[in-house]
Amino acid sequence: QVQLVESGGGSVQAGGSLKLSCTASIHISCKMGWYRQAPGKASDLVLIASIGDTTVYAESVKGRFTISRDNAKNTLYLQMTSLKAEDTAVYYCVACENRRGAFDYWGQGTQVTVSS
Repeated sequence: QVQLVESGGGSVQAGGSLKLSCTASIHISCKMGWYRQAPGKASDLVLIASIGDTTVYAESVKGRFTISRDNAKNTLYLQMTSLKAEDTAVYYCVACENRRGAFDYWGQGTQVTVSS
């Protein structure tokens, strides 16, 4: 069983930056990514970035967010710059995409709040 622990969330003003981290309990080499869920939209989980054989970004964050991983530290990162109020959400780290296209492992989530 893989446990994922996120950190780095918080409050920031629009235009600012934050860096999220996600540390896995064991070494993993499978695809990883970040989902987010905006407030008031219970079913609106959006995959905003993933890193595996390729790196993919949602259009809403392309050019502003950078996903990376340090396999030696079992850690995934999300560098967020030029933050906007609409980036306010709970951010979830995920790992290991299965055959159905879903991720098998999820972190507990970390809150990011951007004030305008």
